Amino acid sequence: MNWLDTIMNDYFRFLKDKTVVTRSEGNDWVEISTPFTGLFNDTLDVYAKREGEQIVLSDDGVTLRNLELSGLSITRSPKRKVLFDRILANHGISHEGDELIVRTDAARFAQRKLDMITAMSEANDLHYLAKHTVASVFVEDVREYLDMQDLVYTPQFISRGASGLEFTFDFQIAYKAKEIVIQAFNSLTLNNLPQFLFKWDDVKGIREQQTGKGLTGLAIINNEENEVKREYLDALKNKGAAYILWSERNNASEKIKLAA
Repeated sequence: MNWLDTIMNDYFRFLKDKTVVTRSEGNDWVEISTPFTGLFNDTLDVYAKREGEQIVLSDDGVTLRNLELSGLSITRSPKRKVLFDRILANHGISHEGDELIVRTDAARFAQRKLDMITAMSEANDLHYLAKHTVASVFVEDVREYLDMQDLVYTPQFISRGASGLEFTFDFQIAYKAKEIVIQAFNSLTLNNLPQFLFKWDDVKGIREQQTGKGLTGLAIINNEENEVKREYLDALKNKGAAYILWSERNNASEKIKLAA
């Protein structure tokens, strides 16, 4: 036996020793606690139940529940839903209600249990979207929202202001008599609010002179995952800028802010 065989045997022994099976009296489900850790450094647990010749494996809804607790909603974002569904499809896992489910026979139980654990682990990694790249994901959410309104827009619109600096807005919509420049805010803060108001004000006069159109500044703000201070919204209004709160985006009174 060489050194690799020894290490592999130690690893298999570790997996077996750290896997705990718990049977509850009066319950058909068996809990399999694995040595792998989840989103909150807890163990990844798989639940198994016999159904005739088949074995059903479930995560008991823990994966989606933990993602919600971490601040990442799969159901509210088509972009995130695509990523989530892709992970499940890669491992042959189905999504029934809030649970991840896979059905197998005894011969393929070990492989399908591994597939379930891998899918749970990869899905847990999506929580990084809530921490590091959720702002860019929210921009994609806004893009899809504009698409749903059948609007023609320019993404990453660049315009020069009176200061001589060039500024980029997430989107621009051009109509016959006016333009709208849009900034998507996953979180409206004391830092990014003045930046938006400054660049819109700096561009406004030059742009209106060049095009002969009025220029509206519009902030689309994610208030479903982050609290928005009333004073920040008042500041937008006082400066003449418009805003749409994400939770109200489908209201007719908000959609009209995107119209000609």
